[in-house]
Amino acid sequence: MGNQRTILIVEDEPLISMMLEDFLLSLGHQVSAICESVGDALQACDTSDFDIAILDVNLKGESVWPVATRLRERGIPFVLASGGHVDPPPPEFAAVPMIDKPYTIDRVTPALDAAMERNVL
Repeated sequence: MGNQRTILIVEDEPLISMMLEDFLLSLGHQVSAICESVGDALQACDTSDFDIAILDVNLKGESVWPVATRLRERGIPFVLASGGHVDPPPPEFAAVPMIDKPYTIDRVTPALDAAMERNVL
């Protein structure tokens, strides 16, 4: 794979985050960190080095929007992930690429590519 990226995973379900990590590694990417809460993710935004993030929109009932805002302020692209049954993203994040859960390996790359391309424009 020619576009190896370092990725932050923000996901509150350990089995789902491990599966996503396996997908990303098999695609040639690296995972900088896995965060299970908004607080941990905000800290990782300020202390970890990564190219892009995948954000579960609902972390045990807590909205991920503060993390999305921080990433946008820092100019770091991200993908939103949802298992469904959540409110649509706020208007400022409506155009952010989204991956529906359960994750599948064939949907990860297009979502990452779309987020990176959108961030460059």
